[in-house]
Amino acid sequence: MNNTLEQTEQQLKRKLRQQLKSIITPQAQRLHWALIAAVLATLLFIGQSWLLAQLFVGLLDSIHTGSELSAAFDLRHAIALTLCFTLRPIAQYIRERLSQAASFHARIQLRTRLLNTLSNLGPERQTLGSDGVLSTQLLEQVDALDGYISRYYVQLYLVLITPLLISVAAFYYSPLAAILMLMTAPLVPVFMILVGSAASRSSQQQMAAMSQLSGRFLDWVRGMPTLQHLKATALAQHDVDSSASQYRDTTMKVLRLAFLSGAVLELFSSLAIALVALYLGLGLLGILPWAKGITPVPYAGALFILLLAPEFYAPLRQLGSDYHAKAEAEGAIEELLPLLEQHTWQHPGQHPLLLEAAPAIRLENLSITAHNGRIRLPKTKLSIAAGERIGLYGESGSGKSSLLLALLGFIPYTGHILINQDSLLDLRRSDWHRQIGYLSQQPNFKRGSLADNLRLAHANATDSQLYQVLADVDLLSLVKKLPQGLDTPIGERGLGLSGGQLSRLAIAQLLLRDTQLWLLDEPTAHLDPDTSAKIHTLLEKLSRDKTLILVSHQWQGLHWLDRHLDLHELHTH
Repeated sequence: MNNTLEQTEQQLKRKLRQQLKSIITPQAQRLHWALIAAVLATLLFIGQSWLLAQLFVGLLDSIHTGSELSAAFDLRHAIALTLCFTLRPIAQYIRERLSQAASFHARIQLRTRLLNTLSNLGPERQTLGSDGVLSTQLLEQVDALDGYISRYYVQLYLVLITPLLISVAAFYYSPLAAILMLMTAPLVPVFMILVGSAASRSSQQQMAAMSQLSGRFLDWVRGMPTLQHLKATALAQHDVDSSASQYRDTTMKVLRLAFLSGAVLELFSSLAIALVALYLGLGLLGILPWAKGITPVPYAGALFILLLAPEFYAPLRQLGSDYHAKAEAEGAIEELLPLLEQHTWQHPGQHPLLLEAAPAIRLENLSITAHNGRIRLPKTKLSIAAGERIGLYGESGSGKSSLLLALLGFIPYTGHILINQDSLLDLRRSDWHRQIGYLSQQPNFKRGSLADNLRLAHANATDSQLYQVLADVDLLSLVKKLPQGLDTPIGERGLGLSGGQLSRLAIAQLLLRDTQLWLLDEPTAHLDPDTSAKIHTLLEKLSRDKTLILVSHQWQGLHWLDRHLDLHELHTH
């Protein structure tokens, strides 16, 4: 059991590393130049420290001997020191700008990739979570990668290069001091790894709590009118309070670990610097136990090494401080993993399409299989004449929605879907979508005016066209009574309108599209019987001369359909 859990954890970590690498790879050039700028800054610091050591030695000599400072520290040294003081901040600035640019572009590309995935999934995106969870992933969790890309990635290489360069410079004056620094350096990353594993788990818990809180809060806000009607707002408040408390606790746990790791890393590096300083100080005094009366490192070399020592441990301390950025990035990627690993199918069709009349549709041995091997729709045969209106009935899981997704071109299938005489796989999907009117169980409306939501179906529709479709769905009288008319604002998912009014508004969108094929996925599933009957009557009138496929669980009020078909009876064996 333990071995299985360990293998699962290792596989997960391997996946996380692969995903992070794939996100960073397109920005490798920027990050490499950022690393070069950081290394240049280190070399300039080494030169700056050597020049400062020479300056102080020259000052001491001039004080003791009465000679002029220029004898030990001439104009060339002064110019070089000025260049070091000037160029080092510039190199560090270039590193920061390049790292930030790499992070920005990497997150933009990732967000675009995720949006494309959701776009290719179409209505099936709902299987990955609610809109609240998905929006949190696209915003908060993608931005959680910023620290890893802009700070940690370059620092991971710098933590090896900088100590190596400084130890080589220190070795010239004192091999023992260089060895002391190299021996004490591993204390910092060892503790960082110990604390980092706990920080990674806490960050993952924090990301999960944030997704849960976002999803719950959005669901409760959307259902607020229903909650108020049922007098259940106290229940919603308690649930939000509970989720917020859980998120607060996980956040504080991450912060405690971050502060703890930072404090201990500072302690270890300070002790290491003190050890090097003790050796050099005792050496200057000539009281080292193994070298009494001898100065193993001259004053210039000792001062040079002491100036370098803090910078030797600085990358290690910084990496320890930034390690929580790695933990946060891994937690974010773990939450994004289902979306990142989602197998999206690219519709291959490239032929243009223009339907001038209602199309005929024929399904020949159509079969749909999920990625895990589950049969979503067994082999099915069906012929629909041009302008025919049919209803599909079937139990939950029989493949009704999968059939509509295949007709929409969002999922792969075997067999054939023929539109008139053309295979759907040969047709350009964008052209095909322009010929389809699709109505789901829960039509999507955005926060905005009635006109804005109607124009989602036809961006260039005039006000007269909007009034016409509103009249066709019996909403015009209602809109005219509103003080702002077409500019009346509605909330997300149509907040402010009743279920029947939203259904009519969705049908008005279908009319604006002016398509020859309608695909309706249980359009009255959440409406009361009276409202359902009115919507069905409206659909009967408006869908004449169109090819229509209506998926439903019940047939009350649908007697006007040309055929009622049980999907199970269409399966071929």
